[in-house]
Amino acid sequence: MSTQIAPAEQALLDSIPTGLFIGGKWMDGETGGTFDVKDPSTGEVIRTIADATPGDGIRALDAAVAAQDSWAATAPRTRSDILRRAFDLVQARKEDLALLMTLEMGKPLAEARGEVGYGGEFLRWFSEEAVRINGRYGLNPEGTGHMVVSQRPVGPSFFVTPWNFPFAMATRKIAPALAAGCTVVIKPPALTPLTTIFFVSLLEEAGLPAGVVNVVQTSRSSALSAPIIADPRLRKLSFTGSTEVGRKLIAQAAEGVLRVSMELGGNAPFVVFDDADLDKAVEGALAAKFRNIGQACTAANRFIVHKDIAGEFAKRITERVEAMKIGRGTEDGVAIGPLIDDDAVAKAGELVDEAVGRGATLLAGGKALDGVGSFYEPTVLTDVVAGSAILREEIFGPVLAIATFETEEEAVRLANDTEYGLVSYVFTESLQRGQRMIDALETGMMGLNVGVVSNAAAPFGGVKQSGVGREGGFEGIHEYLSTKYTLIPVS
Repeated sequence: MSTQIAPAEQALLDSIPTGLFIGGKWMDGETGGTFDVKDPSTGEVIRTIADATPGDGIRALDAAVAAQDSWAATAPRTRSDILRRAFDLVQARKEDLALLMTLEMGKPLAEARGEVGYGGEFLRWFSEEAVRINGRYGLNPEGTGHMVVSQRPVGPSFFVTPWNFPFAMATRKIAPALAAGCTVVIKPPALTPLTTIFFVSLLEEAGLPAGVVNVVQTSRSSALSAPIIADPRLRKLSFTGSTEVGRKLIAQAAEGVLRVSMELGGNAPFVVFDDADLDKAVEGALAAKFRNIGQACTAANRFIVHKDIAGEFAKRITERVEAMKIGRGTEDGVAIGPLIDDDAVAKAGELVDEAVGRGATLLAGGKALDGVGSFYEPTVLTDVVAGSAILREEIFGPVLAIATFETEEEAVRLANDTEYGLVSYVFTESLQRGQRMIDALETGMMGLNVGVVSNAAAPFGGVKQSGVGREGGFEGIHEYLSTKYTLIPVS
C-alpha cells in the first residue's frame, strides 16, 4: 500500500488551523505546548497542533460564559440561519472533510463521505428545530390561575467527543446546543482533533459570533476537563466514550448537579432467527460489524444465530470477509482501513486468541498485519463458547463472533445478558416476533431487519450502562433546554 502523502492531502493538512479557538480567535496555548496527530495507516505525523492546558480550558469557558446571554437572546431564526449556512458550507467542503477524516482516523474514504452526509444532517435538522422551541399556556384545574410553561437554554455546555466519528459526534452535540441558545466548549479527541477544528472554522465562516463555540484540543484530557466540570458557571456536560470514563465524569458532574448526556459503551446483540431472510441478514451483519472498521459503539458485538442456519450464515459471511480489501483508506476499493492505534490491534488479537483458546473456530482472519500501520485482518469466529471475553467486552475492531441458540426465549436471554443496552439488531420475517423483540430487548435502539439505525431525526441513546439522555430527533434539543413554570393568578 502507498504511504506517501499526496500533494492534495498535504495542501489540505496545511490549511487546518493549528491553534486553539477561544473567543473567536485562533491562538496558541498559554505555554506554547504542542502535540502530534498521526495517520494510523502509516504511523507518520500529519500535523502538529496546540496543546491546551487546564488554564486554556478555563479561558475557553470564560469566553462561553461571556457570550451566553447574548446568544440566548439571539432570535431563533438567526440561530437557525447560521446552522443552515454551516450545513451548506459542509456540503461545499464535503470532499475535504471526508479526506481529512480518512487521514487522521483511517476509515475508507467512501465511509468518511457517508459520515459527512450523516453528520451534516444534524446541522440541517437542528436549524429547523431552533425555530420550533415552544411551551404551553392554559388554565389550571382549579380555575385560579393561568399556567405558563416556557423553555430556556440550559447555559454554557462542555463537550468531550470521541475519535471514531470525529465529524458526526461534533455536529450531533454542537448543533442542538446552538439551536437551543447554549454556548459551547468542546474538547475534541487527541487522536482525531483536526476534523473538529476544520468544522469549527466553517462555523466561524457561517457567521457564528465570537465565544459561542470554543475548541480546546489537548493531550491531557482529564487534567483539562476536571476544572471545567468543577466550575460553577458550567451547566451541562455531554460525553461520548467508554462507560468507564463516563462513570468518572458523572461523578465529577454530580458536585455541581450538572445536566449530563452520556453516550457510553455498547455490546450490541445481532440476533438471526431461523425464519430470517439470509441475504438481508448477511448484508445487515456486514454493515453492523465492519462499518468504521468495527470501531463504533453501535457495532454488532455478539452474533446470536439460530443453530439451524448458523453454518450457512457463517459460510456466507466468511466468503464476503475474505474478499475484503485491506489498506489505507484513500486507496480505491479498500473496505478495511487501520485501527486507530497499536493498542486497539493488541486488544482485538487478545480477544480472538482467548475465544479460540476456549474452543471457538477461526474461519477467517485472526491476526495483525506486518509492516507499517495499525492493521488487523477482518475476522470471523464461530462456535464461540459462553463466558468468552469476546462476548462480554466491546471489541471495537473488525471481528465477527458467532454463538448459537435454539429457542426465542434463549435468544432474548443471551441478548440481554450484558450490563450494556445501546442498540440491538434482529432479523426475522415474522412481524409478531419482531414486535415481541421490540418489547423484550433491553436497548435504547433497535434495527429490525436492518444493520444501521442512526439518523439525525431519530433519538440516539441507550439504557443501563450505555448512558443517559438522547441525541438527535425532537428529543435532542431538549437536552439543552430547561423548563420554567409561571403561575399568573386569575384577576
